[in-house]
Amino acid sequence: MMARGGLGRGLSALIKDEPSDESPAAGGLMGMAVSIDSVSRSALQPRQTFADEAMEDLVRSVKERGVVQPLLVRAKGTGYELVAGERRYRAARTAGLTEIPVIVLDVSDQETLELALVENLQREDLNVLEEARGYKTLADRFGMTQEQIADRVGKPRASVANRMRILGLPDEITTLIGEGRLSEGHAKVLLGIEIPEEQVLLALQTVKEDLSVRNLEKLVEKFKRSPRKPRPRRDDIPLQQLNHVTDMLRSRFGTGVKVVPCRTLANGKKVRGRMEIDFSSVDDLNRILDLLGLSDGQDDPGR
Repeated sequence: MMARGGLGRGLSALIKDEPSDESPAAGGLMGMAVSIDSVSRSALQPRQTFADEAMEDLVRSVKERGVVQPLLVRAKGTGYELVAGERRYRAARTAGLTEIPVIVLDVSDQETLELALVENLQREDLNVLEEARGYKTLADRFGMTQEQIADRVGKPRASVANRMRILGLPDEITTLIGEGRLSEGHAKVLLGIEIPEEQVLLALQTVKEDLSVRNLEKLVEKFKRSPRKPRPRRDDIPLQQLNHVTDMLRSRFGTGVKVVPCRTLANGKKVRGRMEIDFSSVDDLNRILDLLGLSDGQDDPGR
């Protein structure tokens, strides 16, 4: 296993001095060349979006010089799973390479996610939602506190907390953030509004009028001073009961669970609740399906 300690100092500080005896081949720090088809992407990779222009530049570089810096992988079955180096892996595939250089590490799921997060954070490759979701996985799946996450990725605790708060915004807003139509600064301002419906209303107005963060702040100040519409009635499920149910589900499934309660608005309209269960891989999904009694082997998503 990796030596524990802060990751913010760089990936090189995390690589073991010895090769892994459990790997299909012991590559050590010198690395080795393996078939690109023997390396699979990781479901724990936090980064989901890649800028086309930047990828085109990297593909051209790989075609000319090959992959200069080895990818970090871990043994999986008869092959390997990517730990760090997602952009180089994609570029190598696009460039038509059949072999890539790798360094084989002996790391856990938690350490794999930590390494992937650090690599992307150091290159400033993650958008705010990808970063926040990575932190949330560390918290929900591995039981890490915000202080522990901050220490592992080399970020201030307040920065980790602020990123994770953004995930509490309504889906309509996080979608706009993911699309790049709202910034992290806009999100922080909207978090100052308590009622989700009002957050969405202001977010849509911000996008429609292309408001800057400062202009949104002024709009929110004006909004708070204006006569308020009747406030929606609170959640139909008491908060204490909702938290208890959520904790039970998280304990039962061993992963992150989000429960959004149903609501009755002031006009009598019902708003449906929903439940989200996190999973990190096909095997993890199958494990959850087994717990739900829904897996009979015939509809296995991994088959």
